[in-house]
Amino acid sequence: MRNTTWLRWLAILLALGLVASACGSGNDDDADTADTPTAVSDDSSDDSGDDDAAADDAADDDDGGGDVAAGSLAGVCPSPLIIQTDWFAEAEHGALYELVGDDYTVDGDNLVVSGSAQLGGQDLGIDIEVRSGGPAIGFAAPRVQMYTDDSIHLGYTTTDQQMTAWDDLPLISVIAPLDINPQIIMWDADVYPDVKSIADVGAAGITVNLFQAGGFPEAFVAQGLWTQDQVDPSYDGGPARFIAEGDLAQQGFASAEPFNYEFVFEEYGKAPAFQLLHDAGWQVYSQSLGVKPGDLEELRPCLEKFVPIVQQAIVDSVTNPARSNAIIVDAVETFDSFWAYSAELAAWSVQQQIDLGLVGNAGDGTVGDMDGSRIQAIIDAQRAAGIELIDGLSAEDTFTNEFIDDSIGF
Repeated sequence: MRNTTWLRWLAILLALGLVASACGSGNDDDADTADTPTAVSDDSSDDSGDDDAAADDAADDDDGGGDVAAGSLAGVCPSPLIIQTDWFAEAEHGALYELVGDDYTVDGDNLVVSGSAQLGGQDLGIDIEVRSGGPAIGFAAPRVQMYTDDSIHLGYTTTDQQMTAWDDLPLISVIAPLDINPQIIMWDADVYPDVKSIADVGAAGITVNLFQAGGFPEAFVAQGLWTQDQVDPSYDGGPARFIAEGDLAQQGFASAEPFNYEFVFEEYGKAPAFQLLHDAGWQVYSQSLGVKPGDLEELRPCLEKFVPIVQQAIVDSVTNPARSNAIIVDAVETFDSFWAYSAELAAWSVQQQIDLGLVGNAGDGTVGDMDGSRIQAIIDAQRAAGIELIDGLSAEDTFTNEFIDDSIGF
């Protein structure tokens, strides 16, 4: 396996010229900050010990799991319904691949997975197409591709980037498959046994190796968590410097780096200590599904049915990830590109997402909905850090929970 995170960040840098910010919540020291996914839907509490049974029940439960009747999207949603992701297939995208039917095909030339749309074995009456991002679209951000290619209906977006691009390329988020962004700052616990948090990293004067300043680094400096001279924007994406020098802090993803540093980078051979950016106050939504404001009314009838289906797919792909993970691994193997993604990493990543609360209910028993106060806090923090945003922009402009079925959750 190769180091995947540096390639992801290289793509973002080439596309945007800035570091994509991220968030997280519920690390090992703060496990009660998010509900841990164990079982699904509002009527399964008595059977929560059987995850497979819960997932099967949820897929067949029209009352609590949205409209999952056979053919329910036919004549309501476009076919194919096209979704643009921000990178190659990976476990964090599990809900989308859960919706791809068993008849799926993989286009290795264009890095696309397509097939009939399905949920819990029910054919939903349309086709669905999940497009890879990054190299597949010239390292453009999904929103750039959406404004270039009108055939795309939904695409991934992240809160802070959403705000900085609002003037030219706005997207309205309609569901957040990840409640918590996986991005972290990590360090060697053997070198710094007393460092437990991002704030501790600042207090200890540790150099933080990043791709470049922007977004969360600027906010942390403005908030006094770090000093400007601690921020080293020379990170090349590889593990060599972190391993060789030992005394650096470095950015990464909780859903990949701990696995890679322990099991792939044999010269290191252990998981680094880390804290999610969310726990330091940078609470963006990562990889929410967004639509262009001009498309919202036309897609409204579709979104009313499709968003609850995505909610249930989130639950199903987490409580029983074997199917979606198998499609993801098969897709990456068929793409036969520089990106590598093993079944072991996929399984580990899903469990890590559960353990850290990266996936789960949003604190209200519902999966996929968004908290406007979190979004507004990022807008305010960006402005306080001197990051230029369009005048008058507020959280309410940038998301909606109107399509969320509040009965669907873990």
